[in-house]
Amino acid sequence: MRSCQPNRVVHLELHTGDLLGASAFYSRLLGWRPEPLETRCGSYLALGLGGDVEGGIVECPTARPLWLPYVEVDRIGDATDSARGLGASVLLEPREGPSGWRSVVSAPAAGEIALWQPKDWR
Repeated sequence: MRSCQPNRVVHLELHTGDLLGASAFYSRLLGWRPEPLETRCGSYLALGLGGDVEGGIVECPTARPLWLPYVEVDRIGDATDSARGLGASVLLEPREGPSGWRSVVSAPAAGEIALWQPKDWR
């Protein structure tokens, strides 16, 4: 299942209980400019992080703010099953969104990570 190349981080998403406060903090500190987007699930702020990795902020109930990295995989189901086989808990089973599929896994020693399979737009 593993290719010769490591899987790359393609997106960083901040989960926070204070969308506006987090946005203002990062805008002032780092110059990241938020772009509001309306989605089926509510408001979302896309962030220009100044590089190849995209970013965003989502407001949700959380005990503390948490950065969730999204890592691109070839096959979402296989990658999720591999994580489970390595002892991870699956917090979000693979689910389809507008531009791809994602799952979220958590391992006691490794924390949380989102697995991401983009749709092939070719």
